[in-house]
Amino acid sequence: MTAKRPAVLFVCVKNGGKSQMAAALMRHHAGDAVQVHSAGTRPGTAINAQSAAAIAEVGADMSSAVPQPVTAELLRNVDRVIVLGDEAVIEPVAGMTAPVTTWHTDEPSTRGIEGVERMRLVRDDIDRRVRALLADLTQSSA
Repeated sequence: MTAKRPAVLFVCVKNGGKSQMAAALMRHHAGDAVQVHSAGTRPGTAINAQSAAAIAEVGADMSSAVPQPVTAELLRNVDRVIVLGDEAVIEPVAGMTAPVTTWHTDEPSTRGIEGVERMRLVRDDIDRRVRALLADLTQSSA
């Protein structure tokens, strides 16, 4: 009998930057071992180009991603919900069993760091957290 693949949902407000970065990094590191979803509480219309460029630098890809809304069905069908940053809020829905964890991610702009340098720092912070989450998910599902 094979273990069910763990499913994770990454959430931010616009679903154009941090949550898409986390999803791309998880897909990059986990391959098919984890079902990866990404959504926003108030989805924007496009992917952040600097986020996509920073992700591409490490061999991951989010260039074809499209911002999606968080849905009750999605919340019910994942094992973990990860909220990136301090703005997005997830209210539990009926039938939802996944714990909600908030990652208070690095925000270099508060230190005056902007542009691609900012995105690289954000990416590296998210990447460390994604790797730890992947280790936890694959260890607990083994």
